[in-house]
Amino acid sequence: MNTRQARGRRSSGAAILIFRLLAVAGIAGAAGVSGCGGGSGSPMSSRAPASGVAMVTLTDAPGDFLSYQLAVVSLKLTRADGTAVEILPAPSKVDFAQLANLSEVISARQVSAGTYTAVSMTVDYGGGTIVVDNGAGGLTVPAANILNGATNGALVAPNSQLTLTLKLPPGAPLVISDRGIANFALDFNLGASNTVAPAAISASTLASAVTLTVQPMLSGSLAPDASKPVRVRGKLLSVDTSASSYTVNVRPFNDAMDDDHGQMVVGTSATTSYTLNGTSYTGSAGLTALAALGAGTVTAATGSFDTQSQTFTATAVFAGSSVPGAGLDSVEGTVFARSGNVLTVGRAWTDARGSDDEQFSRSIAVTVAGTTAVTEDGQSGSFSAQDISVGQHLQLFGTFGTDSSGNRTLDASSGSARLMRTPLWGQFISSASGVVTVKLQRLAGSDPSMFNFAGTGSSAANDANASAYQVQVPAALQLPPLNAGSPLPFFGFVTPFGSAPPDFKALIPAELLPPNALALLAWASPGVTAPFDAPLSATHVLITQSTLQSAQAHVIRIGPEQLDPATVSTGLSFVPSTTGPMTFAIAHVAPGGSHSVDSFTSFADFVAALAGDLTGMTAVRAIAAEGTYDRTSGVLTVNRMLVALTGG
Repeated sequence: MNTRQARGRRSSGAAILIFRLLAVAGIAGAAGVSGCGGGSGSPMSSRAPASGVAMVTLTDAPGDFLSYQLAVVSLKLTRADGTAVEILPAPSKVDFAQLANLSEVISARQVSAGTYTAVSMTVDYGGGTIVVDNGAGGLTVPAANILNGATNGALVAPNSQLTLTLKLPPGAPLVISDRGIANFALDFNLGASNTVAPAAISASTLASAVTLTVQPMLSGSLAPDASKPVRVRGKLLSVDTSASSYTVNVRPFNDAMDDDHGQMVVGTSATTSYTLNGTSYTGSAGLTALAALGAGTVTAATGSFDTQSQTFTATAVFAGSSVPGAGLDSVEGTVFARSGNVLTVGRAWTDARGSDDEQFSRSIAVTVAGTTAVTEDGQSGSFSAQDISVGQHLQLFGTFGTDSSGNRTLDASSGSARLMRTPLWGQFISSASGVVTVKLQRLAGSDPSMFNFAGTGSSAANDANASAYQVQVPAALQLPPLNAGSPLPFFGFVTPFGSAPPDFKALIPAELLPPNALALLAWASPGVTAPFDAPLSATHVLITQSTLQSAQAHVIRIGPEQLDPATVSTGLSFVPSTTGPMTFAIAHVAPGGSHSVDSFTSFADFVAALAGDLTGMTAVRAIAAEGTYDRTSGVLTVNRMLVALTGG
């Protein structure tokens, strides 16, 4: 067993089975990460062994969890010759629930050049904290009730660790060239990796009555997930104003330690926004101000990778006391209520300055004032504490204290607030004059019942109403024809406190396309030996209605909406998408709980391998798939699909 101990550190950033996506792409000579050195020398001169950079990112897909803290104790790459290379310098404690909306660079270390055909990750549930959403602030699952899906034993010491191994497709290994760079993106899908029982959990459910069955999986792809911003956190090493870039020593997950995670170059542009010690800048002025802060300043940048040049360009840069854990105490969460200058911030993560151990808090009282410096992500202009209203997701920086009952509080009167782009889901009601009215389903990931909208309106009669929530959309946006009840996602900001309606100003809809659907199926042990309608086809895989009804869990999620595919008489059909990246995988679950995964980029190859594995001696325990779903025909057009097998 791996006995490396995790220090307290975690990510920034909020069903049933899958370590979802590993995006892998390699290119030599790119500028996004500091490559290895080495002089030119003469042909007879010695030089360091050939090496390149393995740049690894970590993300997650949403699940029913408010907090999901556990330790990643090892991450290894395996060469074609069988040599394993550890790329995680020290165990890391990560709250995966915070990685739903971004990817975090966890390593940019030098490794030996070569062809890598597998990756293995060891996670440790011992000492972890898992909080499920019960609609009333969360419920912590007892450690003894967190079970290994392969053994049904509790994931506690000495059996608290799981090792998961991914075999990359034979024709698409991870190739690291001498002085080159290869990207490796790891995705952990909480909703697909866990089964919570009972299926319906409410405020009256006792913690002792809840069990969580864990069966995490790794799967792989050669295409990065471009739908999420990437975060690069680290200590400032140098600034190159002539190249519009700066270099950091990577320190992920709000890590206060100085472990060697490698170096990374962060590119900037004329439109990059900066928030440095609570003060806003744009473009070159921000980069100059960043340089003045000096080496060792903690920074965090969000942006994107260019898949051709393999360079990272930041859209937003934060530094100094504007980074959680650096300089000031901080809270990240959602405003559930506001009374005067006191905010009730719920589903919050609190971080004491200089600390490596973030804590989940169901709610915390935060005081703001006219002296609180306020910024909005990606927006220019002047903002104040009055811009902070109910439903807004945000970060707050100040000084921790305690109230008369001993509860932790935060005073941000002399600190700052960062208003973050907030997600919203609603069911379409009507549209007129640039305002879309929806029945609110989720705001910042929380159920509408969690919010007290008193004071949000220009008068009490105008306070926000979840049954008819008004979203202002950009004037140029042309809404497609929508039926009443159609789910709509938006990103934007809640309107200032005391000014509604409208209640919310959308930047753009998240997607005015068929919303992405996640299918999650699981069968009780030992599984089902013949779940698919025979024979399997290279273009079509069908599970009949009766087989769906035999599953322990059968759900399709579209945003906050849950559908039951077992109610469709034709069953559930999986057909491959014709656009976008493809990720298909077969996970083989060993009796002890370890996992090995075969990955594919072709649906036909995936189905052929699946047909060969289903010998009658193996059983399907779970299926996770993503794509677009036709609820009438029962057809899921998939870009990603994983099948977990036991036995054989």
